[in-house]
Amino acid sequence: AGMAARVSVLPSRRCLFDDPVQIRVAGLQPQQAVTLRASLVDETGELFQAHALYRAGSSGELDLSRSPALGGSYLGVEPMGLLWALQSKTPYKRLAKRNVLTPFCVDLEVYEGHGDMSRLLGKCTNERWFLGEGVKRISVREGRLRATLFLPPGPGPFPGLIDLYGSGGGLIEYRASLLASRGFVTLALAYVSFEDIPAIPEILELSYFEEAVNFLQKQQQVKDTGIGVLGLSKGGELALSMATFLPGIKAAVSISGSSFNSFVPLKGDGFTIPVHPYDLGRMKMSDESGVVNFLDVVDDHTDPATWDCRIPVERSLAKFLFLSGLDDMNWKSDLYSRDAVQRLQQHGREVEFYSYPGAGHLFEPPYLPLCKVSIHRVLGMLVRWGGQWREHAKAQEDAWHRIQAFFWQHL
Repeated sequence: AGMAARVSVLPSRRCLFDDPVQIRVAGLQPQQAVTLRASLVDETGELFQAHALYRAGSSGELDLSRSPALGGSYLGVEPMGLLWALQSKTPYKRLAKRNVLTPFCVDLEVYEGHGDMSRLLGKCTNERWFLGEGVKRISVREGRLRATLFLPPGPGPFPGLIDLYGSGGGLIEYRASLLASRGFVTLALAYVSFEDIPAIPEILELSYFEEAVNFLQKQQQVKDTGIGVLGLSKGGELALSMATFLPGIKAAVSISGSSFNSFVPLKGDGFTIPVHPYDLGRMKMSDESGVVNFLDVVDDHTDPATWDCRIPVERSLAKFLFLSGLDDMNWKSDLYSRDAVQRLQQHGREVEFYSYPGAGHLFEPPYLPLCKVSIHRVLGMLVRWGGQWREHAKAQEDAWHRIQAFFWQHL
């Protein structure tokens, strides 16, 4: 009460995390200078904030889908800028959702002027959920599987997806829960550094991933038209291997991945794909703060001596979508994706490929802010991921739409 301005989030203050919203402020003076601030506290208590300077219109209203930011965390008309520009007070923190059963709450505040933010004019809270109404979350510990199953409401049948994250390991659920909220039965699958699965396994077994496919195919709500798989980084590479060697996989998305098998041998039925040669001696330490650069660690992938480490994607009948960022500072994912795309095209296979200028390694669902550097959970080192704020945000939005359209089309 007693606040001068009304902040509203449309169409509703409650939404899914990947939903765009319209942020409006009413009840200001004509042409009034104000500062908008977004604040989010993550599950570890880390504060993320963004702010932008605006000027109200002649009727004392502000609409972020029309009014340009004049300074602050971003410039210009950016309806969702206050979200994608969120940055932690402590450096090198990555915003990620551990518990998908609770929302992230974003506090939106309007302050008078472009200066000291001493006078609060109005505020509201945007509740952003990772689990849609009626989506079920089921923990899976069947056989060797360490996974979480997400079921959309209703009898279905729905297309089935397996969701894989990178070599940092753990059981990451927030992308899978959002995809289930969009109508896919999704299995988030752990394969390194989780419960009894070692952080750096001596070998990865294709049969483990096959178990996941079989488990998903058995679910009565899953369409029997084949399973999709998507993966980021090492997970993208595993998605390609699954699509190549497991007949149940009909469509695969590789995000910031590789065309060859990296760091851990992959054991199939009667064959093993060896590890692409690499040398950690080529790791570069940047002078400031000990951030590690891995870009030159891997041997030349065009050298025929390395070709027994390739994933023979051209043998697969699955459909493929490759996504990579041209500002990936962790991995030459664009170069490696092109290699796989080229082989698929030479064999007359159907493939889609998008590379995004200014996007980094860590493509996330939209409106999760860019993380340029963070600790790699398995290596325990600070790793550079790359990306430019605005370009990366736009890439995440575009990629998210493409991923969903691709799976709806092919499953």
